[in-house]
Amino acid sequence: MAQRFNSKGFLLRLLFAVLLVYISYNPSGYSYYHWATAALFGSSGMNITPPFAMATVIILIGWTVYLRATFRSLGGFGLILAFAFFAIIIWWLFDLGILELRHHAAFTYIILFLIAAVLAVGMSWSHIRRRLSGQADMDDVDE
Repeated sequence: MAQRFNSKGFLLRLLFAVLLVYISYNPSGYSYYHWATAALFGSSGMNITPPFAMATVIILIGWTVYLRATFRSLGGFGLILAFAFFAIIIWWLFDLGILELRHHAAFTYIILFLIAAVLAVGMSWSHIRRRLSGQADMDDVDE
């Protein structure tokens, strides 16, 4: 029996999306991107270790799961609309004077959160659509 979708389910998807995005890249200098740059192009040459290889596979699995679900549930046009929705929120915050472009690290974190939010909506959209419309996707129908 399928569990009912609720705000806790969405927040859990959002939390994992934020972790995936911020672990992959963030401006702090402590991210997979920085690790990979050092491992592949560091001064000591290529230095690929088992932990680096395992982290690479785990991160790729995470991105595959999130991206596949997001593309399948939102589609191309829905993806554009989701990014536009969250981008307008950021624009609005700039317009209200809450955000400023001179804070590059903060702006980067906000853009990364926007990406995570779109991924979380994509992971949740089939549940949200079913709840709003009462229509099930073919993938959701029990056999």
